[in-house]
Amino acid sequence: MGNRLDNMTVEELNAELKRLKDNLCDLENMHSFTFEKTSVHIGSERAQNMQVEFEEECRLISERITKIEEELKARH
Repeated sequence: MGNRLDNMTVEELNAELKRLKDNLCDLENMHSFTFEKTSVHIGSERAQNMQVEFEEECRLISERITKIEEELKARH
């Protein structure tokens, strides 16, 4: 996710935005399945670590989505 937005075309920005939104959706679905729809036992420490990792990854993806949306608005 290190691409500089100002070096990307509008088409590249739109493609990156779609990719990130898809990734965020997949991540949320995987998290939901792991913690809500299975009966697999996960130790509390591991579950807490997974939750922290999930929240951090979602935050990073959401920040990148916001930056891309702002860049697209600035170009229109």
